[in-house]
Formats: sequence, structure tokens, C-alpha cells
Amino acid sequence: MLRDPARSHPPALAGGRVHEAEGPARRGFALVQAARHRGQVIWVLPAHVAQLPMLRGLPEGLGERLHLLRPAGEADLLWAVEECLRSPGVGLVIAEPEKPLSLLAGRRLQLAAEAGATTGLMLVREGQGSNAAETRWHCAPLPSEEGDSTPQHWELKKNKKGTTGFWTVHRNGATAAFNLVSASRERDGAAETPR
Repeated sequence: MLRDPARSHPPALAGGRVHEAEGPARRGFALVQAARHRGQVIWVLPAHVAQLPMLRGLPEGLGERLHLLRPAGEADLLWAVEECLRSPGVGLVIAEPEKPLSLLAGRRLQLAAEAGATTGLMLVREGQGSNAAETRWHCAPLPSEEGDSTPQHWELKKNKKGTTGFWTVHRNGATAAFNLVSASRERDGAAETPR
């Protein structure tokens, strides 16, 4: 674990790899990652899911780059993700599979991400990720004393090529950015945007 994670920013998701996020705040984590990545953002979720990303709540500039795909079944969802990961010009592919990812499915997605030099982020239910994932994050809301926005706890539980750690972040309602919160609950500067 990192000794003082509140003093460093969460690492950017490595390109050409597929990552996973689980927990009740995984969609917020995905939105932050979408804002951090250049290029088109493809969000793939099952056709029957009623909750879609709300355009008015997106970070500035993301709405023009965001494309939603709504395949009918799980096999079509995985196929769409694989094809999007291979596509040039795509910066990030976010997907919400409903079933656990097999090692074979996870490996196919990794190969597609490598071929397209695209970053993938699978929003999975707890315990349903693939061993092929480069990183796995657990994202959860924290109680807020301020009442304006919910702070979040992001924990990097698995990292094939580095350290793990955790960060407490707070959404800035004016800019849609996330600010780090130090252990003493003092605000650190806005999170850096890698380019």
C-alpha cells in the first residue's frame, strides 16, 4: 500500500490495457476517467438498463465525445467492446457487463486493447472481474458532512505493474473535477489531467 496516498494523485489508467472498477461509485470513477482520456469515448451497456449517463451531469466537453452502444445480449456486448477497443481514434471504452468475465473473455479484451492502443474500463459487479485485468478498483461513496457532494473512496486493489493504494476524492460541482482530500480533510488541489 502507498504510505501517504492523499499526497499523490490516483494513477492514470494505462493505455492499451483493460481495467476494472467495482463498487457503488464505479460510474463516477468511469466519468473521471472519460474526462482524463482524449479521443472518442464509447460506453457500452445492455439495452435493458434504464439508468444512462446524464448529459447535463457530464464533465465539460465529454458530451460531444461520448457515444452510447446498447447491445441486446451479453455476447453482443463483449463483441462490441472488443471491436471498439480495436478501433482507431477511440480513447476509452467503458462497458457494463452483467455476467462474470471469464479468463478467455478478459484475455480477448486485453488483446483487442493492445491492438488498438485503446484503454478499456469494465464496470463489474464485485467478485465478477477477470484475472486478465491490468488493474481493479473498488469505488464507494463516503458519508459527507458538507451536504453538497459525496466524497468517494477509490481503492486500487489489484495492479499487475505497480503498487496499490487508496484515495479519498471529492467532486467539485462547479467544474465536475475531483479534488483529493487529505487525511486531515483539507482540500488538496484539483486532480491533474494527464494528456
